[in-house]
Amino acid sequence: MPAPLPAIETFPPLRAWQRKALVEYLRRRDPDFTAVATPGAGKTTFALRIAAELLVDGTVDAVTVVAPTEHLKTQWALAAARVGIQLDSAFRNADLHSSADFHGAVVTYAQVGMAPHVHKRRTLTRRTLVILDEIHHAGDSRSWGDGVKAAFEPAVRRLMLTGTPFRSDDNPIPFVTYERGGDGLLRSRADSVYGYSDALRDGVVRPVLFLAYSGETRWRTNAGEELAARLGEPMTQDLVAQAWRTALDPAGDWMPQVLRAADARLTVLRTAGMSDAGGLVIASDQQTARSYAKLIEQVTGEKAAVVLSDDVGASARIASFAASNQRWMVAVRMVSEGVDIPRLAVGVYATSASTPLYFAQAIGRFVRARRTGETASVFLPSVPHLLGLASEMEAERDHVLGKPKEADGFDDDLLERAQRDDQASGELEKRFAALSATAELDQVIFDGASFGTAAQAGTPEEEEYLGLPGLLSADQVALLLSKRQAEQLAAQRRRSATRTAEPAVAAPPAPPPMNAAQRRVALRRQLNALVAARHHRTGQPHGKIHAELRRLCGGPPSAQATIEQLEERIATVQTL
Repeated sequence: MPAPLPAIETFPPLRAWQRKALVEYLRRRDPDFTAVATPGAGKTTFALRIAAELLVDGTVDAVTVVAPTEHLKTQWALAAARVGIQLDSAFRNADLHSSADFHGAVVTYAQVGMAPHVHKRRTLTRRTLVILDEIHHAGDSRSWGDGVKAAFEPAVRRLMLTGTPFRSDDNPIPFVTYERGGDGLLRSRADSVYGYSDALRDGVVRPVLFLAYSGETRWRTNAGEELAARLGEPMTQDLVAQAWRTALDPAGDWMPQVLRAADARLTVLRTAGMSDAGGLVIASDQQTARSYAKLIEQVTGEKAAVVLSDDVGASARIASFAASNQRWMVAVRMVSEGVDIPRLAVGVYATSASTPLYFAQAIGRFVRARRTGETASVFLPSVPHLLGLASEMEAERDHVLGKPKEADGFDDDLLERAQRDDQASGELEKRFAALSATAELDQVIFDGASFGTAAQAGTPEEEEYLGLPGLLSADQVALLLSKRQAEQLAAQRRRSATRTAEPAVAAPPAPPPMNAAQRRVALRRQLNALVAARHHRTGQPHGKIHAELRRLCGGPPSAQATIEQLEERIATVQTL
């Protein structure tokens, strides 16, 4: 006996973007449809509603879902079962066909790539809707992309879903439409787009605060030379990579100080209404992940869950953490995309991965809102490239084919070489040693704007930012950050006035000229103050004003901008 059809009337109510996209889908009834929606917006619910509509009206007889990971197969099957669609998450290529008890199966892109003929045969046997979850993964390798095309070309319908519709390479994404723009480049085109800024306005996702930590780092190079640099200062890419590596060293002081600050923020959120709020540390490799878990136990007195992608039972540990009240989880790449743990509200980005795709996927783990006013906080190293990605959180990107590589982009290969721990390497490689690193709060990034001045870890100035109320709207976050920054500046002026009023036997020496870093901080503060003033006059969001200044003046986000670029934007905003 075939599986009973789902009952449309029992489905949960759809959000506005889901209803609009569903109407567009049913109106057009094209074979291919690409939906882009920010993580946490409800892509799974949308796709399952379409599957139910097509099963009930007889357009399709079967559903195949293709997901990036084994864990997501289980997650899809459970979500589908809740709305009356039975999907076989245990299907293997050797099975050839699913039991009649199921409406279809959930497989991975790797499964399809290994045996596309198996899935093509299944697709030809029954009229099939194929849901390609996080479709950009189909371009991860030639075999995956070719396998997906070969297997699902005969499908009656194909629904492509993604929260990050772009790639860092020129591998075309199967079944996605590309259109040539005025510059001659091909760009991916979506049929429905629901971005982070839309979801933030609708209260579907949380506002995300990025707390960037800098600090002094010292290390010994593989040539035996000792170097020192301040994390976040302008420097060459190889020095950035090595300073970054030094900061993330579990044996140094930077990670314990940042973990202590992140745990303090987690406590604030838990006492302010998110009683089950959880934290996630994203590590670069398994050895480091285990070391971070030990640090968390030392800092908090509680054990952290450790999830490693190749461990047996990793999916079960994720599910257990999601349903528990445990404070911290440490993972490598297992929870970078698609994994649904709504209670995650604090993150520590302690990984060397720095592509826009990976960053967006990682931050997507923290944005899912459950109630009005929930916020998320992500702690990250004050590295210019990461600061730029954090400032462009709301930017919508497409996949562009044939675009020249950015000359000023961060070299991921260089960072990987700096981060690697090759046991078979020679003596020079082994002689690299992280010597010391200290942490201080450099700035807070929200809505494309940068707030705050440098604050040492453990000081009242840092606590002012860590203690921001846990339940706030996006407008309240921006208002409070502006207030905190103004209080910091006022306190600095009072301390300066006190020193000036003290009697002195001789005229005080002239203050030393500011170095480049100090000038950038001062100019950033001035720019933020002017942007805030324009916000209050016009009602425009801070992020839109900053974006307009970038359009007029060029250059990167203010967290990365040079002194000259900041000065130009200050002059421009004064004329708007």
